[in-house]
Amino acid sequence: MTIFRLDHRLIFPAPELAEPDGLLAVGGDLSEGRLLEAYRCGIFPWYSSGDPILWWSPPQRAVFLPGDEHVSRRLKRKLRDEPFEIRVDTAFTQVIKNCASAKRSGDPGTWITGEMFYAYAALHEAGYAHSFETYLDGELMGGLYGVSLGAAFFGESMFSKGADASKAAFAFLCEWCWQRGFHFIDGQVPNENLERLGSREMAREDFLQRLEGALLEPTLRGKWWPPV
Repeated sequence: MTIFRLDHRLIFPAPELAEPDGLLAVGGDLSEGRLLEAYRCGIFPWYSSGDPILWWSPPQRAVFLPGDEHVSRRLKRKLRDEPFEIRVDTAFTQVIKNCASAKRSGDPGTWITGEMFYAYAALHEAGYAHSFETYLDGELMGGLYGVSLGAAFFGESMFSKGADASKAAFAFLCEWCWQRGFHFIDGQVPNENLERLGSREMAREDFLQRLEGALLEPTLRGKWWPPV
């Protein structure tokens, strides 16, 4: 078992050198430069409180291509009736805090540590991380956040306090990205929830090829609200 240990240099080993479960490297930091380099390489951090920083490149990736998303007829009707108000980049820290505290089946803890919170809040201030927020009667009921580079959006986490709240934010994310020519939305590790939303499993090699093409496009950096 070979796990690479990162040092002060902002470089990563080739993603193809990851272990069968996707674990590639340990250590380093969550600085803006290192995080952005990780995403450019198809790598992301994922670890629990008390553990060292772990960097992953899974052999199979959950990916949404334009038109892949599943939006039920019921949700489409609900969105047409406009009970929800969707905003972008108006409550990033609230969204990530809610994602960190959300209860998930079979997982009593959270991987969104304090260190992760501050790192992604800094990426948001730098114009690379974004939140999509669902409001009902003025109250934040759901949302998601992720990182944007080139024509790729890397989804990180979502939460919901009411029926369809996170799905509404996801549907708006898809509409936003496809209208602006994004190549894909990355869901990272495949799971049943992402499958229900319409993700496909993509081999690492294919994902990295698509990522290479997406990074040739300019990054839509800065706050995404009001819509541009």
